Amino acid sequence: MTEILTGHDVKTYRDNGFLVVEGLVGDELVDRARGFVDALLASDATDGVGEPEPEDPAMIRRVWAPTSRDPVFNEIVEYPPLLDAVSQLVGDDVEFQYSKLNIKAPRVGSVVEWHQDFAYYPHTNTDLVAVLIYLDDATRENACLKVAAGSHRLGLLSHEVDGHFRGKIATLAGVGVDESSVVDCEAPAGTAIFLHPLLAHASEKNISDRYRRAFIPSYRSADAFPVYYGPRAAHNEPNARLLRGRPAKVARCESGHWRLPIAEAEFNSLYEVQEGAHLRSGGHKSSTGYFSHEVAPTPA
Repeated sequence: MTEILTGHDVKTYRDNGFLVVEGLVGDELVDRARGFVDALLASDATDGVGEPEPEDPAMIRRVWAPTSRDPVFNEIVEYPPLLDAVSQLVGDDVEFQYSKLNIKAPRVGSVVEWHQDFAYYPHTNTDLVAVLIYLDDATRENACLKVAAGSHRLGLLSHEVDGHFRGKIATLAGVGVDESSVVDCEAPAGTAIFLHPLLAHASEKNISDRYRRAFIPSYRSADAFPVYYGPRAAHNEPNARLLRGRPAKVARCESGHWRLPIAEAEFNSLYEVQEGAHLRSGGHKSSTGYFSHEVAPTPA
């Protein structure tokens, strides 16, 4: 393993809950990934591939399971410099967990409310890391990622509204997050942003005339296991695979209490549950679980 990250980088991640590394993913991979998205957006064959943008149904705001759509995304998932950096953060035994592709279309890109990824998929420990990789230059105008530095130290926060999981933190101030800690992660295409699973993060509407697209592979230590399997919650697991090291023979557990993502009705995406669309659309009522926000719906 090559040490891609410096000791200062690792400390920054531990202290702040995120780390921005420019130029980590090569131009050739970024160009190919962007080319796939360009071709997809130019085609009429997006049904079942992604989730439509409510403000413009001709656009899509998320591509389901991009690693199953084009080989370039698996190449990025297994890109040695990226895996080297992940290993420095979660340990030598690394599993791929899931991936997604978020698309912020010009002038319409959906808002993502403040949330912690761990709220959607609690595990036995928190050695998980999502890596947001910009495929376009990202600025505040085209809705770059926003993070609340240090918020991972607050533990798992409530993502409930009226007693049911809604996938968002009501207000940062209400849970003790200093607004001055918020950082706009402006960076060029090819930048990788490493996110601790308890880091509060969000993104605004895209008010520019440019896309902001991001591929997000997520990884975990091999000894981190899901602790909740509600409806569809387990659908990421068939695609999880060991990338480095050895499979775990034990589950490493951190002490604490993890709130479970039990929603009032089943949902298919982070956007849907945050917006409350799962309730307005007459989603199947559920007191036992949720629909995974990272995998495509099973075709009827």
